[in-house]
Amino acid sequence: MGRAPVPTQGGDLPATEQEVSLLLIEDDAGDALLFEEVLADAELPARLTWCKSLAEAEAVTEERGTGLCVLLDLHLPDAQGLAAVRRTLSFAPEAAVVVLTGLADGPTGLAAVAEGAEDYLSKTQLTSEGLSRAVRYALQRKQVQRATAALQAVRLRAQENTRLERGLLPVPLLRGDDFSVVARYEPGRTHGVLGGDFYDVVQTEDGSVHSVVGDVSGHGPVEAALGVCLRVAWRAAVMSGRTGPDQLRLLEEILAAERGEDQLFATLVSCVFPPDRSCVRVVRAGHPGMMLRAGGRVTWYEPPGGMALGFLPGQARWSEHTLPITPDTSLVAFTDGLFEGRTGPGGQRLGEDGLLGAAQRHAHLPPQEFVDTVVDEVSAAAAPYGGLSDDIAVLHMNWEHTA
Repeated sequence: MGRAPVPTQGGDLPATEQEVSLLLIEDDAGDALLFEEVLADAELPARLTWCKSLAEAEAVTEERGTGLCVLLDLHLPDAQGLAAVRRTLSFAPEAAVVVLTGLADGPTGLAAVAEGAEDYLSKTQLTSEGLSRAVRYALQRKQVQRATAALQAVRLRAQENTRLERGLLPVPLLRGDDFSVVARYEPGRTHGVLGGDFYDVVQTEDGSVHSVVGDVSGHGPVEAALGVCLRVAWRAAVMSGRTGPDQLRLLEEILAAERGEDQLFATLVSCVFPPDRSCVRVVRAGHPGMMLRAGGRVTWYEPPGGMALGFLPGQARWSEHTLPITPDTSLVAFTDGLFEGRTGPGGQRLGEDGLLGAAQRHAHLPPQEFVDTVVDEVSAAAAPYGGLSDDIAVLHMNWEHTA
């Protein structure tokens, strides 16, 4: 019996009428020949590769990819009993494993299944029907295990997203109904968990409304957790009276202490709407500009800003800028995912001008409809080119008109 090549495993398990790839790990040549003869009589289209030791099987796995089903003897030169099962599972975790037992090895076979094997088969009672049944059962059980694991991963991811969303996207803390906030968050298409985009709105006892929109570089649970940390720290800073550049220095200290990797940084824009409604004070750290809605028009507002948080901790300088506003002024802050989506061939992106044009087309709409329409139009423009790859966070803020 020659050692035929083992087909590379990939994708879903094959249906039973398709050729099955078997890897027999058996040091006894007579038993190996028996398996070949029984397999020839079985109604199981299969390609068999024979290895005399776990070391040889591991080498075959590394070079050619393991078979979908491993037939494993428990008495090998380099491993015995359950140790052989554990070692096989370590180098072939995606394979279905059928343990081969002797006449007195029934309890060991059950223990091997408990250890992670899919089934066990007695060599003393080997038949073509029994071999076919064991292989098919092992493949099906492995497929069920994979499906169950995938479902559990989806559930855990959903639970994690829910917890992260509570931290990244809180309910605005307003003390009355004189200030309007419309928020929208859209996760990027390529991420199974929320990214590092965050926002918050807090009204302090003096009537001032504070807001922040931020974005931690990268995507994934680490970035999302850092975004939650910064958002909570920002709210604590606001409640303790720290605003403007002093607030950003505090947030940068926290980012530098909490980030696990030195290359992580964050951009943000923090605003204060004083209760006299005459202006907005803005401090910006590496973040995109904003849009102003007033008098039925939409314009771009980008005050001078400083470096993103974490680029050069302790060396950045930020300044606060005051923007006079009228009673009908609304401020729209967002993360860069809103305008960085691809909208044409060759990597063409919407860009800030494209976003402003979309907003100007819908300048007449009320706040909620305005935000939803702009986000939906941007998403639709990117859809033919793979969709929006980055998360989007949007805050639309304005004082309510008084009678």
